Amino acid sequence: MSIKSFHSSTENSSTAKKPNFKVPPLACDTHFHVFGPPERFPYGSELRYTPPFAPLEKYLALANRLNIQRMVFVQPSAYGKDNACMLEAMAAVGDQCRGIVDIDDHMPDEEFKRFHDLGVRGIRINVSPYKTYEAGFAEKIIARVKPLAKRAENVNWHLQFLSPGWLVQKLIPTLRELPIPYVIDHMGLFPAKEGIEQPGFQELLKLLGKGLCWVKLTGVYRMSSDRPEFRDAAPFAKALIAAAPDRILWGSDFPHLSFHDKVTSLELFNLLNVWAPDKTQRRKILVDNPQNLFGFK
Repeated sequence: MSIKSFHSSTENSSTAKKPNFKVPPLACDTHFHVFGPPERFPYGSELRYTPPFAPLEKYLALANRLNIQRMVFVQPSAYGKDNACMLEAMAAVGDQCRGIVDIDDHMPDEEFKRFHDLGVRGIRINVSPYKTYEAGFAEKIIARVKPLAKRAENVNWHLQFLSPGWLVQKLIPTLRELPIPYVIDHMGLFPAKEGIEQPGFQELLKLLGKGLCWVKLTGVYRMSSDRPEFRDAAPFAKALIAAAPDRILWGSDFPHLSFHDKVTSLELFNLLNVWAPDKTQRRKILVDNPQNLFGFK
């Protein structure tokens, strides 16, 4: 089902709560997941969470409510490297979407072409946000990053990192040398309670100003200890926007996985009005920046 047909078939949502700011046309949600029926799309063997009910139709209803017209699917860890559920949803949406896959390091070249034709534009390197420090672990990830970056470069894709803050900091020297764009999820996942002066976040700010680094304003509930307002995260978001307004993206992180009963997508979207009160900034974050990175027409 296309976005257009879905929007036309949804019930009148004019009485539903709306965003607290005017959403610009062609706004993009750059980070969300969908989950299909388990009997059709079985989960992997190493589940970090119990996936909530989140079919494509449920996400499209949210997109309609938030006035989102472009979207980027992200492969969730629950499916491992089996991207079938996401790819089927992408095919249903069409040109208004892009996707980020998790792949086997030795995936055949012809699969890259097939994925690209469906709208895939990046490879996700996925490490549990709760992964604690482990000696030698960063080196294992680095060994995977370099060859994946070469393969991504061949098809004009980027890399996307979900990593705890300590690992992001360890990866920065390697990231600095990458020849392709790369995206850091969830503001780097540095604990908000430690403040923006913590060394890892300051290193990320410097990296962000170099041009190939992008950061997503997503998953604030994963790094904040101040629910539900997330006030301790606001300085992080504002510092990132100030450092490189042309390299910041927004995503809902729908369906919020293990936090799905603690937050709503609307309240998270409304935080953007606090973090980027200027409408020109918001347009960059929601429209211009994702268009530049993901190649929307």
